[in-house]
Amino acid sequence: MAVVSLYGITSLILSLVGFYQSHRKRNAYGNFYPASIIGAFVWGDAAIFGLFWFLTSLFCLILNDWILFLLIFSLFWMVCSLGETIWCFLMQFVSLKRYPLEHFFLHGLFHDESILFVHQIILQCITVVSLLASLYFGKMWLGKI
Repeated sequence: MAVVSLYGITSLILSLVGFYQSHRKRNAYGNFYPASIIGAFVWGDAAIFGLFWFLTSLFCLILNDWILFLLIFSLFWMVCSLGETIWCFLMQFVSLKRYPLEHFFLHGLFHDESILFVHQIILQCITVVSLLASLYFGKMWLGKI
């Protein structure tokens, strides 16, 4: 449960910094790759996802339920990666690029619009792993109660 506590504290800090960056600095779309540990790719994401993960961690700590935390974690990443996959897919077909390609992780390796389908493929892999993990942890959690 120490991991859940550490994750919750980290999430709360990222949320507070995310709100500060978004509101005070007006930098909601600014990248901060270390925040991707909570599913946040920009500061606006960190503000909301950090709060979500803090409350989720607190809830699982109160219940003393590590498997529930893992189930929520895997379900979150399944939904998040599916949404990001769709976003990357759609970005390939629009002429107006609202989000600079240089902001994508791994842009140094894939310099043109190929970065979009690379991210799409990475996120599809995360979706598959998250779906399988969700089924596994869901079975474990249901077996406990």
